[in-house]
Amino acid sequence: MTVAEAVRGARGSTVDSDGTGAAVRHEELRATVVDWFEGAARDLPWRAADRTPYGVLVSEVMLQQTPVVRVEPAWHAWMEQWPTPADLAAAPTAEVLRAWGRLGYPRRALRLQECARAVVERHGGVVPGTEEELRALPGIGEYTAAAVVAFAFGRRSVVVDTNVRRVLARTVGGVALPAPSYTAAERAQATAVAPESDADAARWAAASMELGALVCTARAPRCGACPVADLCAWRRAGYPPDAHADRRRTQAWTGTDRQARGRVMAHLRQADAPVDRAVLATSWPDAAQLDRAIAGLVEDGLAEQDEAGRLHLPLA
Repeated sequence: MTVAEAVRGARGSTVDSDGTGAAVRHEELRATVVDWFEGAARDLPWRAADRTPYGVLVSEVMLQQTPVVRVEPAWHAWMEQWPTPADLAAAPTAEVLRAWGRLGYPRRALRLQECARAVVERHGGVVPGTEEELRALPGIGEYTAAAVVAFAFGRRSVVVDTNVRRVLARTVGGVALPAPSYTAAERAQATAVAPESDADAARWAAASMELGALVCTARAPRCGACPVADLCAWRRAGYPPDAHADRRRTQAWTGTDRQARGRVMAHLRQADAPVDRAVLATSWPDAAQLDRAIAGLVEDGLAEQDEAGRLHLPLA
């Protein structure tokens, strides 16, 4: 008998203090999702037994708004080139940006190197194991700190990414999708659902994220394959539509300043010498937009200009 089956057998026999039975429902939800995860979990390198806290940290930064299929090869190459925080801290910034490649949002690469330098300076090159210490590092926010604590150290934290938010919104909240911005009510809900013990909380974090990534997806949820379909409040409510649909906007890409910045960065990563603006203009003819892209990259520390106005990756 699985843990989920044992809990299911006790459903309704125990209620929490307000009589709602929420504690039992939460326990059944957790147990069922974790049982499913045991057989459905993807074999990812940052989940391997020999993972390091630094490797987990790198994966979490890379995975922000970037799919696993693009991150996995980049992660392997990164860890081979810079296997420790000290290695990354000492690396030339231009090489770090080249290695980041097309993972998107290259400022994350700069923040990751800044983080590695801080780990070396403040913690002797060892990634710290508490959320407070992690959040004090450059570029590390609430989610990343909680994820490293759970997945690298196996300690209790409340790990909430977009996948977990969606799983909880549907199974517990009964709505199609959570609000566009993370709310205090969601944080409280996620904290209430998370198990108390270190090992159980870490496993629930990984399992709930995987459910959201593979089954409880945003646009085409596979409800027929969901292990907790019978527990889902959204399903019981008849799948009501997204209440926040009018507030959600798909970010444009074609013709945007972001695309222009990406084109410039692609040139700089491939170049062995500083690149003249005229060369950059061949791939982005809108002069005003190109100027904005160049100025933004320089301001963000992603590019530098020499005395002749040619652009190159940072030399430091």
